[in-house]
Amino acid sequence: MLHSLGVFPADAPSSVRMFSTRFPGQLAVEQLVDRYDLACRPVRDLLVDYLRERQPSVDYNTLTGLATALGLWFSKDLEKHHPCIDSLRLAPDVAAAWKRRLQTRTVRTSDEHGQVVETTVERATASDTLMTVRAFYLDLAQWALDEPSRWGPWAVPCPVRADDVQHRKMKSRQKARMDQRTRERLPVLPSLCEAVDRNRKAAAARLEAGGRARPGELFTTDGQTLRRAILKRHSPHLWAEEPATGQRRNLAREESNAFWGWAAIEVLRMTGIRVEELSEISHHSLVQYRLPSTGELVPLLQIAPSKTDEERLLVISPELADVLSAIICRVRTTDGGVPLVIAYDHHEKVWNPPMPLLFQRKIGLEDRPIPIAGIHDLLQDALAATRFTDATGNPLHFAPHDFRRIFTTDAVMNGMPPHIAQLILGHRDINTTMGYKAVYPEEAINGHRAFIARRRDLRPSEEYRSPTEQEWEEFLGHFERRKVALGDCGRAYGTSCVHEHSCIRCPLLRADPAQRPRLVDIRDNLIDRIAEPNVRAGPARPKGSRSASRRPTPSSPSSTTSSPTAPLPSTSACRPSLTSRGVMSPPKSEGCRAPSVLSCHRP
Repeated sequence: MLHSLGVFPADAPSSVRMFSTRFPGQLAVEQLVDRYDLACRPVRDLLVDYLRERQPSVDYNTLTGLATALGLWFSKDLEKHHPCIDSLRLAPDVAAAWKRRLQTRTVRTSDEHGQVVETTVERATASDTLMTVRAFYLDLAQWALDEPSRWGPWAVPCPVRADDVQHRKMKSRQKARMDQRTRERLPVLPSLCEAVDRNRKAAAARLEAGGRARPGELFTTDGQTLRRAILKRHSPHLWAEEPATGQRRNLAREESNAFWGWAAIEVLRMTGIRVEELSEISHHSLVQYRLPSTGELVPLLQIAPSKTDEERLLVISPELADVLSAIICRVRTTDGGVPLVIAYDHHEKVWNPPMPLLFQRKIGLEDRPIPIAGIHDLLQDALAATRFTDATGNPLHFAPHDFRRIFTTDAVMNGMPPHIAQLILGHRDINTTMGYKAVYPEEAINGHRAFIARRRDLRPSEEYRSPTEQEWEEFLGHFERRKVALGDCGRAYGTSCVHEHSCIRCPLLRADPAQRPRLVDIRDNLIDRIAEPNVRAGPARPKGSRSASRRPTPSSPSSTTSSPTAPLPSTSACRPSLTSRGVMSPPKSEGCRAPSVLSCHRP
């Protein structure tokens, strides 16, 4: 009786939906290939065997993509234009024609007169299909070495050459498109959050005001006047009419869509998670961690493994805690628990076990999870309510992955190290994280600004004029002037000797005869510097005296100060002598420790 009336128990609708044809399960490999009705049976069997070999190493979504690329875009297209083809060995003209057809697609639109207009545009997924076909041929050639009887007849030259797949150019274009989307949407994000929050509060106020009004009574909220609709039958929803047009509006559905659109935008922008991970957040994902040092509790959000099969933990900020608290308070039942719902995985085509998912809402008498397609619709409805437009005047479009790129860009701009951002986003390669960052390098900006400032300070006549002969000679003689001032040095310029000072004790110094008086002055100055500390220190101690190394005690007679009238030691033994080449020889006495390097510019 309940089934005939369309009313089911609380736990029945999910079970009924599991067996409905609306949600098919996983198809077999043969069914994936037979969807395209290939005429050539050997090629069809080859694709089935190839996909069955690849099936254990890929997920179901990837397997479906391989079947579509090889079965539809490759084999079916060749059979359509060449009905008699029965081999993978393609003639050069056939392969070239197929690649040309793959690069473009036809778009049909209606003009202002209602006539259909066909336009040829570039296919964005052409490079992916070319790489898939190339991998297919290369796999067959590699497997033919291991099993010649099975794969050998199909090992033929690949029609897709290495230069046909411009992977670097494709990645550069993809990065440019991503950066352009991020730069357009990053400045709009604060205004978007404010507008979505304002619409959520306005929808809640309309629902509350409509609930207080009687059927047929006018009510005004947020500057908008509505009339509560008079219904012939009882409805769980609250309907209202616009007095001018009589159009009915479901205020309960508007409030629900506004709330969940706001919740999805807030969680996506503050966590940077994928939309698949957003739909899988459950009540069990909220965990806490106690710091060992201070004992402080840190709330964490556990992200279930999705794309990289690696779970991670994110710190919950106070703003994110408010959003999650509002979600839990909305979905919580009267007993304080979160209902268990059964979600359908549209990628793997399987039903997940019952879980207390946070993104769920009541549809009729059933609590249902919000699917990925539903989150997309909620985002577009929230954006349509804000009436934001892009640079071309069209309504602004936000994809869930745009919030992930904006989160990465904002994090790196505010000082987060890229390797930390990589862990938060769950990327295996840091280059993927840096690819999300749409920020021009700060060092390049600062360096360019400094260059512009220097150019502005210089007069154009001094900046670009030709050098004079004197300036050019000075430039060419730069390294010659760096040599010693007393002559030339026999060392090579690349040695450790920097040629900045006069190494007067260096045996490789070839003094200039004209500089001999200057060398004599340097010698006398050296003698004076050696004698001056000896005058202050007193008579020199005999060489090898052990008492010279002892520190005298205050009571000993030797601790008295030397008489200023003590005779000075002879300096003749300490004087360096000039050799025939003009090079100073080392001093003869070890008691005189002259410095080995003396600047020729010192007095």
